[in-house]
Amino acid sequence: MPLKREYLVLLVLSWVSSLRAQDEIFKPLRHIIIAKKNQILLHPVHIHAGRGKNYCLHRRERHTHTHTHTHTYTRKKHTHIPPADPVPWVDRTSNQIPLYGFSVTAVDAGLLSNLTPSQTTVSWFLKTPDGSSAAGIGVILPYTSTDPVPGACNQEFPLEIDPNIYLQYNLFETMITFAPANIGYGRGKIPPACDVDVSSSTRWRLVYEVYQYFLPEGDLSEQSLISSLERVANVQNVQDNSRKVMSLTSHDRTQFSFSSLPGQGVIFSVIVRDPVLNTSASYIPVHTYACSFSSTLDGCSDLGRVSTKVFFTVIGLAGLFVCFVGHRFFKCELFCMGFGFTAFVFFVVITITTPLKYNIRLALTALMGVVGGVVMVMSWWRFGSVMACVCVVGLILGFLISSIVFFTPLGDIPIFHDDLVFWVVFACIMMFVPLFFIRWPREGNIIACGVVGAYTVVLAVNAYTYTSLSYITLDVLKRLLNHNFSRAFISVPLQDIDFILITLWVVLGISGIVVQLYREKSRSFFPPSPYVMWKQERERRKTNVLDPSHHKPSLSARILGRIRQLTQRAEPAGETTPLLL
Repeated sequence: MPLKREYLVLLVLSWVSSLRAQDEIFKPLRHIIIAKKNQILLHPVHIHAGRGKNYCLHRRERHTHTHTHTHTYTRKKHTHIPPADPVPWVDRTSNQIPLYGFSVTAVDAGLLSNLTPSQTTVSWFLKTPDGSSAAGIGVILPYTSTDPVPGACNQEFPLEIDPNIYLQYNLFETMITFAPANIGYGRGKIPPACDVDVSSSTRWRLVYEVYQYFLPEGDLSEQSLISSLERVANVQNVQDNSRKVMSLTSHDRTQFSFSSLPGQGVIFSVIVRDPVLNTSASYIPVHTYACSFSSTLDGCSDLGRVSTKVFFTVIGLAGLFVCFVGHRFFKCELFCMGFGFTAFVFFVVITITTPLKYNIRLALTALMGVVGGVVMVMSWWRFGSVMACVCVVGLILGFLISSIVFFTPLGDIPIFHDDLVFWVVFACIMMFVPLFFIRWPREGNIIACGVVGAYTVVLAVNAYTYTSLSYITLDVLKRLLNHNFSRAFISVPLQDIDFILITLWVVLGISGIVVQLYREKSRSFFPPSPYVMWKQERERRKTNVLDPSHHKPSLSARILGRIRQLTQRAEPAGETTPLLL
């Protein structure tokens, strides 16, 4: 009789055994473990350690999609839990939780066990927090006496030896932290001291490498996560499949920030290397989607707000119009560019200074964008200064070009983690573009229409499907809104949808530029200002006495005369008789 899902915890254990166990291929070993609902059961996992083998430590890790679980060394538990204690996963029928310092609770959790000289088996215990079913993948890796020991110099986290990577995230950044490692040692030997000496014979010779592995874009499935974790389960797999983000020595901090990518799965891995013995070991990989699967608001399954979709759909349609005919309809172009410029500045200001909700901020941003667009059109209509308006358009293009520059690996150069250096270089690139517009204003304006208009189409597509290209400008916005974001590493995946949208961006931009240059080659550079034309026409009529309109009363005089005709009673002209012919 098949077991019901709520009574089943499926654990897939992968056993790896050789002298270089971290470089072996997986050999799956399945265990089906029963967990009764609403009870806490600690399920034992036993392995054979092999006294004759050269293994001094064994590591066991388990990963689940969204469910937290407890990994513990022993069945011993605390038994005196106050009834009002808000621990969500305590079984009130037994009032028992694993001992502090002997267990770890997380979605990606692992333990590392020291082996005694005569030890032949190792046991760990698993527990689901609420007694519900959970599926996951488990990995068991042995270490030799020459391999570095991840987390053996831990002074911050509960476990004595903690090979786990701890992860926290918010809207802006994802932060990972791990404990320093120690050099290897044999069975029954005393571990080397961590902070007594800094010579090359101690743990200070170790070096660390941080890796990122991106899951397929838009794929939040459990199967995708499990198959991806298999690609980063040991040192060799991490090197072959992941992207190396940075290297650091034992003197550097073991805490790093990365740009959050809500809805995009990322697996972080850390490898510690011993350059003297030429050995290596990996920490427990940790994954995140930078969003919550349990939240009813802003959850992973509901990242796209309706208000955002409506806003960027309208922006995308307007951008497509500007891309192909923006210079021809100059007033419409100025309105759209003024809208974008004012909306961006106002959104930054209102987000920093007020605690308003997102939808209210977006509505106010749209309103102020309309005001900014009207002001820009009216400034051109009243003063006729084409260069002032075109320079604003040039600043928008310069902002986009500067954002693209820092979206590349150049943005991760350590010197640009300093806010002053970053913003000075960013502003210099941004201000250089309007200088080009001063020499070739029409060509520069058409190029801005094509590039910026095509990018708004990409943003409109991003409102409906995930794409990394939106982070070109979003990362700059994050840096404006969050002062701590400067230390984050800007790393995003470029997958199939991104290359398709890059192609679309290039095709639309080039097509729009070519079409507008061809259409405008025989026209004047810019349309004249209506107000300036009206003033010139009025002056011409005043000085040209041969012009019939010169003797025509002014508009105000004609209006006053008409009012007098309507309000004053006409006086009789006397007796009138028909003429006799």
